[in-house]
Amino acid sequence: MSAEIIARVLVAVLGSGIIAMLISRRYNISYVPLFIIAGMILGPVATLMPRSIAHELFNYVRVFGLVMILFTEGHNLSWRLLRRNFPTIATLDTVGLLITALLSAWFFSFVFHAPFLIGFLFGAIISATDPATLIPLFRQYRVKQDIETTIVTESIFNDPLGIVLTAVAVAMLVPQASGGLFASLSSHLGVYGAAVVYFLYEVIVSILIGVAVGTFGYWFIKKTRIFEFPEIEVFSLFLAFSGFILGETLQASGYLVATVTGIILGNYKVFSRKEKPQILNKVMKAIEKEVHFNESLAAIATIFIFVLLGASLDLKPLVSNLWGGILVAYFIMLIARPIAALPILKWWDVKEYIFIALEGPRGVVPSALAALPLSLALKYRSATLTTYWGEVILAVTVITVLASVITETLWVPFLKERLLEHETVEDRMKKYHEKKRARAS
Repeated sequence: MSAEIIARVLVAVLGSGIIAMLISRRYNISYVPLFIIAGMILGPVATLMPRSIAHELFNYVRVFGLVMILFTEGHNLSWRLLRRNFPTIATLDTVGLLITALLSAWFFSFVFHAPFLIGFLFGAIISATDPATLIPLFRQYRVKQDIETTIVTESIFNDPLGIVLTAVAVAMLVPQASGGLFASLSSHLGVYGAAVVYFLYEVIVSILIGVAVGTFGYWFIKKTRIFEFPEIEVFSLFLAFSGFILGETLQASGYLVATVTGIILGNYKVFSRKEKPQILNKVMKAIEKEVHFNESLAAIATIFIFVLLGASLDLKPLVSNLWGGILVAYFIMLIARPIAALPILKWWDVKEYIFIALEGPRGVVPSALAALPLSLALKYRSATLTTYWGEVILAVTVITVLASVITETLWVPFLKERLLEHETVEDRMKKYHEKKRARAS
């Protein structure tokens, strides 16, 4: 692939991206469907971008993009809010994630007459939520802060966990694609026993690596005093991708490592209470700079992921699987997600539960993983994971992302009006000060 071709792709993606964002701002709609549609126009519709080139670039961009997005999301997680809503978030990101994946797998297999493991791969890919497109709407309609925080924080954790679950599904279908660890485990524990142990290994080891890398990052910033541009930005990139590589090398999840690293850096005040105030202030300003820089990179990566995804699509399987895909998408939104969220009724009233259950759109992580089955099918020539199923999973994932983002952004004001109490900015500040006084006493 020549430099000129890559330059033309960059121009096409960025140009279509800015047009999509202007339309999004003008009509107050989500930019995610617009990015995918822009990619489809560039690729399969107008054939301005060859599908093979878009697919090849997408495989590289999704790795870089996901690391940056998850690393940045980790910074934005408040440890205080996480602790307050921990039972709900932990339930949604463990039991809820698995139930969503299994129900989606069953229904996908039922609709498309697929083997269950193929369905489970689709369910794992689609299990992660992405309410980033909802945040502006949540604030516009003044959705209760605890509910907004719960939905957003759930996504921050289930993005990397969805990737881990996808890795488990891939290991079960194409063992040679997952390294020797899963094969070794399955020879002693069987496929399903190995899947459970492999998942736990990836989660635990990834968290430990992320904590270590994040702690090292804080220590290095403090000791070397790299508080200014461009050193802090360069170091943050080094840290994010070093953690990713270390995680992947140890056959854990580099994406979860990047997320946890971001959480440690973003909550350095919580973990460094004995530090001198002047040092903490300098570190705070430095981390604010690198977060701002990384948010810009994450936004650009999001454009590339969705536009290249659209450009890499083959319209034939998309059209042929359209009605089945819509059926699967609304099953996930209206049945799988609400069932998976049922355990949170222990902490929320019925109306709040319904709102949380109906606001879990699929976004960047399912989109980034959508083409993975097709890539694996082309590379490994698996007897089970064929190119046909790779195309079907890609098509149905895209349909589900589009349907969920469009539907769940449109019904935010309707659901908020009928299910939630009105909360003003003054109400939020009053609650904040009451909680602050309670902690002080």
